Amino acid sequence: MKRFLICVLFMFSIVVPTFADDVDMSASGDLWDNWGASQDYYGQDKPVTDEDFDKAIEQVKDKQNRNWFGLKKKNKNIPKGEEFRQSNETEVINAQADKDSLPVVSLPVELKIGEDILPVGHYQVKAEKENGNPVIKFYQAQYVMAQVPATETTDDFGEDAILFAKWLPENDDKIKIIYGSMDINAYAVIDIAK
Repeated sequence: MKRFLICVLFMFSIVVPTFADDVDMSASGDLWDNWGASQDYYGQDKPVTDEDFDKAIEQVKDKQNRNWFGLKKKNKNIPKGEEFRQSNETEVINAQADKDSLPVVSLPVELKIGEDILPVGHYQVKAEKENGNPVIKFYQAQYVMAQVPATETTDDFGEDAILFAKWLPENDDKIKIIYGSMDINAYAVIDIAK
């Protein structure tokens, strides 16, 4: 153990003098030595002109537009953020979006319409005139689930939207369905099924 300690102490006691001025590096020594020296960092003696810079940029772009064999790549200018391939369903949806879509009403209760019952659910609502009489139709997809006679009115029911449909409680046994569009404003009072 003593020998090991002596060896370690001996190694630490050997001092090799090094002087910073002996090392031949540009960052060593006095910084004043480099004062006024040529600013030729990149091997250029003259500044780069705008024309030379533009020429170099065009050369880089030309190299980027070539493939491994040196042939020019096809320029594919696909705008970012836009869909460029659409399925048939997307075309149908986009065509439907241009038309007026029907407002949706969520009915929380079953409604008694004639002898039938309209179940709880979400329905698209549309009011229109059939044979001169206003009616309100309840749709699910393209199917008419129910049709009730309505009363045409000029009242917009205080709604801000032009196209709207809502249900309002009339009393404990009835609800009022209101509908408004550019063509017709109408309402219908319907019995709640028990």
